[in-house]
Amino acid sequence: MTTPAWMLNDLVNLPGVRHAIVLTADGLVDVHSAGITRDAADKFAAALAGLQSLSRSTAEFCADSPHAPWRQTLVEFDTGYLLTTAAGTGSYLAVSCTSDVDLPMISHRLHQLVDRLGREMTSPPRNGTARP
Repeated sequence: MTTPAWMLNDLVNLPGVRHAIVLTADGLVDVHSAGITRDAADKFAAALAGLQSLSRSTAEFCADSPHAPWRQTLVEFDTGYLLTTAAGTGSYLAVSCTSDVDLPMISHRLHQLVDRLGREMTSPPRNGTARP
């Protein structure tokens, strides 16, 4: 999977968006926006992979099936938000935002980017690694 960095940099140019990362389900960084270092992106990607896994495991709480598709996780902090969105099989798009961001607009833009990239954001499983 190779997502052009300029697409993420376009996201972080939106008002209230701080950083963007595309990661794999096992927590590896595919690409990150310019305002975050590779080391920080690696650290956050590992945590974000765990977060989306926990989110998916609670599907039955919101539906009658434990296999309801996971689409997005939103975490709110005093100082901002974290959105993690499904971005193809085994891939996720995550952004951090300030507290004054327009959440519906950002969520919409994330889904537009995912739709535009389509299958390019799919990360096939590595040997011996199961993907949801």
